[in-house]
Amino acid sequence: MSQKQQDAGTRHYDHYAATLPKWRYILRQWVLPLVRAETPPLAKMQSLARAPFLDSYFAFAANLGTHTFFMIFLPVLFWCGYNEYGRALVNLLAAGVIVSGIIKDILCLPRPMSPPLQRITMSGSAALEYGFPSTHTTNAMSVALYAIHILNSEAAEGLSPTARMAWVSTLYLYAFSIAFGRLYCGMHGFTDVVAGGLLGALITQVQIHFGERLYHWIIDGSILHPLIYMLVLFFTIRTHPEPADDCPCFDDSVAFSGVLIGVNWSYWRILQPHALLRLLLTRTTLEIQNAGVPLISWQTLIRIPLGVIIIVAYRSVTKPLLLRGLPPLFRVIEHLDLDLPRRYFLRASQYRTVPRLHRDDNVLPNPSDVGQMIGDVRRRRGRAISIGPQSMADAREVIAYRRDARRRERSLSAGGTTRNPAHTDARSRESSIEARLHRRTLSNESAFSLASAAEEDEEEGSDAEVAANERVAIFSAIPRIRIRYDVEVITKLIVYTGIGWWAVEGCIVVFECLGLGPARGLI
Repeated sequence: MSQKQQDAGTRHYDHYAATLPKWRYILRQWVLPLVRAETPPLAKMQSLARAPFLDSYFAFAANLGTHTFFMIFLPVLFWCGYNEYGRALVNLLAAGVIVSGIIKDILCLPRPMSPPLQRITMSGSAALEYGFPSTHTTNAMSVALYAIHILNSEAAEGLSPTARMAWVSTLYLYAFSIAFGRLYCGMHGFTDVVAGGLLGALITQVQIHFGERLYHWIIDGSILHPLIYMLVLFFTIRTHPEPADDCPCFDDSVAFSGVLIGVNWSYWRILQPHALLRLLLTRTTLEIQNAGVPLISWQTLIRIPLGVIIIVAYRSVTKPLLLRGLPPLFRVIEHLDLDLPRRYFLRASQYRTVPRLHRDDNVLPNPSDVGQMIGDVRRRRGRAISIGPQSMADAREVIAYRRDARRRERSLSAGGTTRNPAHTDARSRESSIEARLHRRTLSNESAFSLASAAEEDEEEGSDAEVAANERVAIFSAIPRIRIRYDVEVITKLIVYTGIGWWAVEGCIVVFECLGLGPARGLI
């Protein structure tokens, strides 16, 4: 049975005091007032700056900073000869997702509240992830700064000053559009964006100074080197902090860890004397370390869509097989007390089969979901969606705003002042309501039950019926979270490891067998 979801990081203080280790709770309580204090100035800025064109621009620009965009774009770099850049971007994005996800799950800090902010987004589930730091900003900043570094290096010495200036200006615009767009769209606060930008800049410097060194350490050594690299990533996954709320940061970290494993294992494999790709490429000089300039040809135009089809087909076949075959194995492991359960994931003994999952991946959508996603965009006719309330926390804020508005109207119509004693302690009563709503949520109560709980504040006369109807409508519209299963973690790791392998080695083997062999330096 599914249950109502609430914004990550917005439950009652008691929940975090009881759930988090003491040091994490102290850190959270220290930073939380700063995050909360940003909501009023953000709301004022948004109200002054809102315009239909900007709504659409920043909502669509946000898609250029998502995991999905980069996961679609990255394999194309490998298939078109930009191997060094492809490896660098994989490292940058994976580090950004993993490190920001760890920080998010350590601190469990919420996004700015909506209302008073309006959330302008094309994703109805964005609020399910913690706010600090902004992963969008981290990714955009790291990619932009690394690209600017390349443009200022010897690799771009053939570019004219005008062309270089144009590219650099475009990259700065890209980074600004993502970072400021998170503020404009009400998805992040100033602290989130600044921290995300600094994290992106730090990751870029690490990649510039150590990225290629790590790559050569992996490919130039024995099999122990890639195995040690994998073990480090497995350890990072295993020690990823448990969040206090059902946040998808861990899932994203698992996916990108899998990509790192697949890509680096593939490069080590290619260099082995009996590697299939090395045996096939008898007429091509293998230039593993140096990415060449891709040849623009009809072969290139065929390789890209064919590679996408191969990866989609691989994922469509492998994922359901794993979800069907792994639960019996996990039950044996659990029976032997060797399992490593995580909060918010059902253990294998608690279910019989894994049902067909829809929109269960924040990195790459399922092929079956693409049609619905395209239909959603068409129905918008190019307009962004302004969402609010998007979660239980948002819903409670809406209810409080409407209730206080009705009380002010009653006070004015009665000839009194706008001051209402009940309004003074509204926040304390909201805290108690929040606790009751949270208990009922965990018990899988219906939207009407939640509304009834919220009605325990004092409404008078016909206002009580109006308020009840509003609450039922508001809570009924909140997205539901599906049940998550323990086998999804290893399934995601295997699937994305395979995607990394297909991007670097598997698809190249297919291209060569079909006579679509790589251009110089494609490997």
